Amino acid sequence: MADKKKIVENLTKSYWLEIETVINYISNSVNLDGVRAEEIKKSLAVDITEEITHAQRLAKRIKELGGTVPGSFDFKAGQIKLQTLEDTTDVVSVIEGVIEAENGAIKQYNKIIKLCDGVDYVTQDLCIQLLGMEESHRIEFQGFLKEYKK
Repeated sequence: MADKKKIVENLTKSYWLEIETVINYISNSVNLDGVRAEEIKKSLAVDITEEITHAQRLAKRIKELGGTVPGSFDFKAGQIKLQTLEDTTDVVSVIEGVIEAENGAIKQYNKIIKLCDGVDYVTQDLCIQLLGMEESHRIEFQGFLKEYKK
């Protein structure tokens, strides 16, 4: 198998992206205020379960490839735009943060898909499935953004 270590490293990066997304989706799904925020809060709450499932699937694959799923001491946050906001009615910033997070996940999954091409079809298939879900999330929030920026 082509650099299995490199594949595991990239799966681990995706794992952390999913975990961080869950943390920030929980925060924003609870902290947002106002009538305009309700639909976004509901959508984030639903997406939390999906993102946790993504992290679990990635963790399982990391282990299957001989890697070790890291614990919390290895976590390094990076989603600046999804941090809890002082203005809890700033729905547009949260939507833009979600889109940015989805773009990051999409970029990372595309990287793994290329890395695995012709070498590790199981990991490649997993990442293709997750890529499709992330693209779907992004499209949903891009639609929200159109409405909120009117």
